[in-house]
Amino acid sequence: MNGKANDTTGITGITGTTAPRNVIVVGCGPTGLLLAGDLATAGVPVTLVEKRPHKISNLSRAFVLHARTLEQLDARGLADELESHGRTLDRIRLFGRLSVALDALPSRFNHLLVIPQYEVEKALERRAVEVGVRFVYETEVTGLRQDAEGVTLEVRGADGEVGELAAAYVVGADGMRSAVREAVGLPFPGKSVIRSVVLADVLLAEEPESILTANAVGDAFAFIAPFGDGYYRVIGWHRGRDVPDSEPLELDEVKEIVRLSLGRDYGMHDARWMSRFHSDERQAPSYRVGRVFLAGDAAHVHTPAGGQGMNTGLQDAANLGWKLALVVNGHAGTDLLDTYQAERHPVGKAVLRSSGGIVRLAMAKHPWTLALRSALTTVLNGVGPMGRKAAGQITGIGFAYPAPRGSHALVGTRVPDVALEGGRLYEALRGGRFVLVAPAAVVRAYGLDDLKGREDRLTVESWASDRRTTLLVRPDGYAAWAAESPAAPAVAAALAAALGD
Repeated sequence: MNGKANDTTGITGITGTTAPRNVIVVGCGPTGLLLAGDLATAGVPVTLVEKRPHKISNLSRAFVLHARTLEQLDARGLADELESHGRTLDRIRLFGRLSVALDALPSRFNHLLVIPQYEVEKALERRAVEVGVRFVYETEVTGLRQDAEGVTLEVRGADGEVGELAAAYVVGADGMRSAVREAVGLPFPGKSVIRSVVLADVLLAEEPESILTANAVGDAFAFIAPFGDGYYRVIGWHRGRDVPDSEPLELDEVKEIVRLSLGRDYGMHDARWMSRFHSDERQAPSYRVGRVFLAGDAAHVHTPAGGQGMNTGLQDAANLGWKLALVVNGHAGTDLLDTYQAERHPVGKAVLRSSGGIVRLAMAKHPWTLALRSALTTVLNGVGPMGRKAAGQITGIGFAYPAPRGSHALVGTRVPDVALEGGRLYEALRGGRFVLVAPAAVVRAYGLDDLKGREDRLTVESWASDRRTTLLVRPDGYAAWAAESPAAPAVAAALAAALGD
């Protein structure tokens, strides 16, 4: 098939056959871009398929990066650049007086970064191009079939011509209306939580007092965030205005909702885009069907409360990429891929609960729900266990993965950016490899710096401190194995189990 495609790597057209160890990622949003870049960094041939023309829109959906996502981007050498383009907040204000403090987070990124999604996409796309991802635009997935050997995507180009793309594995990162999810027959159970939400991208005559402005009063709530180019995104909702998404929207309606929620409309004018939408809570029951995976909004969608959507998708990608690379490159069995569902599906479910809880409290109307909101305000505004737990959940810092019975307490937990003799842990992770951290004496005595043909999968570092733990860190920054003063055979066995031959 010679379908029309814009290809940023200089490859044009769509081929009908591909190498048996390649991966196709469908969807060129942040999740797909990060995943494709990770796979290509690990030496896996990757094709990224997108039905839209090649363009990064300035009409961003997401506006915040949380601490755990910034750590993942730091492990790819992108966080500092993005921090220079955005603005930081050390507290998340949810509505009224309720806020969650972030300045005590145990992270280099003890804040929230306010930055439009398109800036994140620019950085991730540039990285993907640099590591050799093949881009095929204006190409829509129309069907899929798979067997024990691989997956064949049925596709249609912009000119209507149909064809096929073959791969060892396919990942659907193609959003809420995922064609990949539909092609494998997975349901997307859930419901609409809020209807007739209004959205407008506008200029303001008065600058808001805070970088992010949000509040709920009575039957209305509103949110304002900056794009950085002079425009602001305004989102609002009014309980008494329940109309179809297709109902025309005028700026006066947006202004009224904002005045009710925030006390004034900041002189908004010159809207470049306005629309209505509804916010759903949905999650696929499985993130994997054979050789096909789902990530990001294709796997789970929820309300925008807490700004967790893009962040959760990026962390899905960080979890899946290194596992697919090990399997495709012949270093691990396919059972490793089952851990993607085991680790990420519970996180998606937890995000649905937390974001849904926030929006329901914002919409509180009855006396008992208003009383609950008042009580939570008192608890979460403090620095006690509840406040720290809420901060950990919203930012992703607090999530851990299941560990085998009898494992060291660190296994499955996020490893912070500890100091190493050679620098920081998240700098050592930038090659997309496992990092073994051990006392310098252990490294010398056991000859751990002899990588034995694992240079593509392993980096060995020593603690900058006198810590005695030997720790194997996964490419996504979670502990794969740990032991206190282990014998050499135990270290060798751990490396073989995680990295293969």
